[in-house]
Amino acid sequence: MTSLQYTETKYMFTIQETAKMLGVSSHRVYKLIGSGELAAIKVSPRKTVIKAEEIERYINRK
Repeated sequence: MTSLQYTETKYMFTIQETAKMLGVSSHRVYKLIGSGELAAIKVSPRKTVIKAEEIERYINRK
């Protein structure tokens, strides 16, 4: 029997996940979105996500 290796790759992150990655509060992430420094996608009235490439772009600028 062959064992398959599964690796999960996430392309979208929640506000809380983004905050944890950046080492800031979720409030700060909302401020970054509001100022245009971080682009986000509102998928529902209660859920906002940020693309992984957008987080990487933000980190590389800093």
